[in-house]
Amino acid sequence: MRTALAIAAATAMLAVSVPSVGAAPGTDDAGYLDSTARCEKPATAVLFGATVDSRIAICKASDGTFSYRGVRIRDGAKLIVPAEESTDGAFVAENNGIEYMVTAKSLVVSEGNEVLREEPMVDFHGAKAATAPSTPTSPTPLPPPLPAERAAES
Repeated sequence: MRTALAIAAATAMLAVSVPSVGAAPGTDDAGYLDSTARCEKPATAVLFGATVDSRIAICKASDGTFSYRGVRIRDGAKLIVPAEESTDGAFVAENNGIEYMVTAKSLVVSEGNEVLREEPMVDFHGAKAATAPSTPTSPTPLPPPLPAERAAES
């Protein structure tokens, strides 16, 4: 009986001390830590956010140009391309005929007039954050960054 209690207590302590694998990555004013969805100095983050499937940062360079920095969570696929701000405050990037539109509410991926998918934001940081959820709305937390999206060490 005493042994069973000792094992149960040790197991409970271990469960408390091990970080959650599903925890969201940390953030700072440049984007998600250890992620492609992060602006590199001297660029600054205009906004960054995450959907269940993607993490995105829109960065502004010192010359005023924007870039889209995205990563697909399931496999770490990265996309870094120029972006433009639309008149309604959305940001749009294009790669090989596929358009990525980022708003406080979602990431919309389209080809021509066909929407391929719309991914609602579950985490958003930026000028229009008040119109988007400030905490994940999904009961499943974001997974940590994948090894493929780890920042290169200096």
